[in-house]
Amino acid sequence: MKNNGVMILDFGSQYTKLIARRIREENIYSEIFKHNISIDEVERLNPAAIILSGGPSSVFSNNALRIDPEILKYNKPILGICYGLQLLIHSYGGNVEEKNSGEYGLSKLNVDSSHDIFSNVPNEINTWMSHMDQVTKIPLNWRIVARSSNEIIAAVSNHDSSRIGLQFHPEVIHSEYGKVILRNFLINIANCSTGWNANNYVKDQILNIKNEVGNDKIITGVSGGVDSTVAAALIHKAVGNQSTAVLIDHGLMRKNEAKTCVSALKKGLDVNIHSFDESDIFLSKLEGIKDPEEKRKIIGNQFIKSFEKISKKFGDIDFLAQGTLYPDVIESGFGEGGKSQTIKSHHNVGGLPKDMNFKLIEPLRDLFKDEVRKVGVELGLPSELVQRHPFPGPGLGVRIIGRITKERIETLQEADKIFIDILHEDKLYNDIWQAFAVLIPIKTVGVMGDKRTYENLLALRAVTSVDGMTADWFKIPESTLAKVSNKIVNNVKNVNRVVYDITSKPPGTIEWE
Repeated sequence: MKNNGVMILDFGSQYTKLIARRIREENIYSEIFKHNISIDEVERLNPAAIILSGGPSSVFSNNALRIDPEILKYNKPILGICYGLQLLIHSYGGNVEEKNSGEYGLSKLNVDSSHDIFSNVPNEINTWMSHMDQVTKIPLNWRIVARSSNEIIAAVSNHDSSRIGLQFHPEVIHSEYGKVILRNFLINIANCSTGWNANNYVKDQILNIKNEVGNDKIITGVSGGVDSTVAAALIHKAVGNQSTAVLIDHGLMRKNEAKTCVSALKKGLDVNIHSFDESDIFLSKLEGIKDPEEKRKIIGNQFIKSFEKISKKFGDIDFLAQGTLYPDVIESGFGEGGKSQTIKSHHNVGGLPKDMNFKLIEPLRDLFKDEVRKVGVELGLPSELVQRHPFPGPGLGVRIIGRITKERIETLQEADKIFIDILHEDKLYNDIWQAFAVLIPIKTVGVMGDKRTYENLLALRAVTSVDGMTADWFKIPESTLAKVSNKIVNNVKNVNRVVYDITSKPPGTIEWE
């Protein structure tokens, strides 16, 4: 466990990732593990504290998710949130019962401010609830430290505060003083170290990469996005000329993206980087393919084949490095206690061929997007590159709905560039987490130059987010939207109508495919 961090045991909560984020915001390392991790593994990792997440189960049901009972005897503080609270109560001899009514959304709490968990918290606060089952009896030598306005038990503690349970979700932004409550547990109760930051992470990874690679050679796959660019810079920092960065232009990049990325790495950081145009083979593989899952798999597989072919130009290559992030791991079905759905099968985590000839190195695998940006700054990458909006591995392949052709790619590239350029002009770009255009396989009737047109529909998408796990649509001013729409329909061939996507995540995803 890095830097004496916090272990989060996941029971399937939609908020587990938020717990990890909130902890890291305190410069404390956190990591999500399966709920059924063994006590032996816990002792080996030696966390400073353990947090039990929420989840959809009922602790009294036959198929309820449990933990190794020996973990409850572990001599480190444990915080249970929602289901985690109920599991603690049930395990220590209290009662949890199903009731006819629950608490959902905002709920007013009366708290005992004398308890360390509520230090510097008012006696009355609003918190985010999401539960049906309720604690009806606490274990012996435990005490109630908060109740909801409905007189439902909302927080409990054992006699020495080494075991604390919260029925509400402090990790959710709607919970007043949620960050304060988590900080109280992490620092005042668990005495966690707050030394985890971008600088320390860079130092640790450089050492890890050197030890793993030794004298072997490594290729870093660069896509033009922030993640792979930062990964390439970090690998170069660690092993210098043993590394070669390879940018494969699959023909699905943003306009001029390949040139921008190569220039930043080569001229700015002296990274050994080479660009290869493989667009013809990618487009031939994608010809006639409409299904998004099939497109992702084709692009992911061809990337590896191209890397394997190109690597032979540089001698014996043992390692492939890539910019996998923690959300990639989670959304590829490898996180959340093994209970998560595979949302992004195109990701390097879940979409790589099984017969690769490389050993993988993923130096950013433990990080969220904003943390990667901090690492990029620490490495000396230019801000215009570090602050670029995220770009998916399959590139424009997941932004062209339906068939991918060279003509449709060019149409989308031109429209997307206009959109992004105007966001920069109107000083909105840095307020947006991700913005892009989507080409939709629907044609609409229009009138241009007194003539009837029947051309493509284009959608614009812009969202705010912290880590990409949740997102809300960005309220672009009408004047900016009008400017973008007018310029696109007047300058981009084959587009006569522009719409704006106002869907949050959830229920939608950020990308359309």
